Amino acid sequence: MSKASILIVEDELLVAKDIQNRLTKFGYAVVGVVSSGKEAINKATEKNPDLILMDIHLKGELDGIEVAQVIYNGLNIPIVYLTANADDSTLERAKATEPFGYILKPFKEKELKTTIEITLTKHQIEKKLRQSEQWLATVLKSIGDAVITSDACGTVTFMNPVAESLTGWTQEEAYGRDATEIFNITNSISGQKVDSPIVQALKQGTTVGIAEETLLITKNGIEIPIDDSAAPIRDDKGNITGAVLVFRDITERKQAKEARQKQIEQERLVAQLEKLNQLKDDFLSTVSHELRTPIANMKMAIQMLSLAPNIEKSRRYLEILQAECTRETELINDLLDLQRLELATYPTLLAEAIHLSDWLAKIIEPFVHRSEQRQQILQMNISSNLIPLVSGRASIERILAELLNNACKYTPAGGKIILSVSQDDARSPEDAARNTDLSRVKTIFSVKNQAEIPQEQLPRIFEKFYRVPQSDRWQQGGTGLGLALVQKLVEHLQGTIDVTSDQGWTTFTVTLTNLVGNHEI
Repeated sequence: MSKASILIVEDELLVAKDIQNRLTKFGYAVVGVVSSGKEAINKATEKNPDLILMDIHLKGELDGIEVAQVIYNGLNIPIVYLTANADDSTLERAKATEPFGYILKPFKEKELKTTIEITLTKHQIEKKLRQSEQWLATVLKSIGDAVITSDACGTVTFMNPVAESLTGWTQEEAYGRDATEIFNITNSISGQKVDSPIVQALKQGTTVGIAEETLLITKNGIEIPIDDSAAPIRDDKGNITGAVLVFRDITERKQAKEARQKQIEQERLVAQLEKLNQLKDDFLSTVSHELRTPIANMKMAIQMLSLAPNIEKSRRYLEILQAECTRETELINDLLDLQRLELATYPTLLAEAIHLSDWLAKIIEPFVHRSEQRQQILQMNISSNLIPLVSGRASIERILAELLNNACKYTPAGGKIILSVSQDDARSPEDAARNTDLSRVKTIFSVKNQAEIPQEQLPRIFEKFYRVPQSDRWQQGGTGLGLALVQKLVEHLQGTIDVTSDQGWTTFTVTLTNLVGNHEI
């Protein structure tokens, strides 16, 4: 889809230029930018683009809806309308032309791209389906049913040209032979030979069909899926004088069925894209709310600051301003980091050897002071003889800082916070002695605190902007992005993170392996 060609029909030059720049950014080929209906028809006929973005209100005699009707009927090019008007009459006129999309100005870049992708996919599906249906109809019209007749003994008396073609036997070769030799069928699932419908029709005196899984084995050993029926031939006295077998090649039917299954799968993918688009809209709505809240608080603090009657009040409002500015900065930074991690554009990971004992003491230092202020007990359990961890130092620092920050935030006065570090060394004694094959050493960080998260909340703990209801004992607020960021950073380090909560304790466990195959320190 990224190589698709698109024609822009827009009479506002600046808007048209903006759309052209966005489409080029997305990787599409813009075959032209026109501003009138006649130009649009001429350019569409000349370039035959994959899609047309059509402004409804155009200069000249024809508006966008009339132009779209002409182009779609004549060239079968999908149309997506662009308009600043969403009135009922315009919408009804647009619907009558069966457009593939309808985007209101001003539109969002993501909305434009998603609509184009869905339109191109849907049009390709419909085009392939039409081609398949037309091809199948032509085939079915051009071939007749294959016909074989036999006498009362089951020997072949006649074959039409279609039967000759399917079986590989000519009329002259087949005449007088046993029909079971000419019409050799098996079950495609079991591989077992199937009784001849001619023989069954002669014995039973009734019309006999065969299972859908039947294969015709031709004279040359080729297997052809068929369906058929055989009926007895009777004389005027009702005596069976022979049988007639009518069968057809159902290869095309099976292919059409498979094509339908593929179409259903494509429709499922389109539905998934639409669902993702809705999730995107919901996410943007949440981000917008979270960004506006600190700004609103800052505006209020500025207004109150101008009216503050004394220095004490002024200082309080300045503290609010500083806190909300910090909150806004953290939110923006967290959003940018999450976006880079999700798009795999996060800074290149620089693995280095981290000597855990000394390094952890520096990491935990600010939290020691913080826990003392809140009358919390911060405890470290670090295994002895830890070998250095080869990984991303900055990322691990941020992971531990976020987890310890959460622990301090949600632990009551008098409660415990425990940071534990251990290693699972699966190396052979020889590799351990040489300190090689470090990829088999797992370093396990555990942050445990006395606060319990309800079980029904645990599945959502790593969602963006999700906060456990009424759990912040110190009323610090936060962006709701910390744990989502932690999870992405752990994945960036090729590690795992788990959370459990029961019996009054919550434990986050991060497991990391050394980011080297065979490294000596």
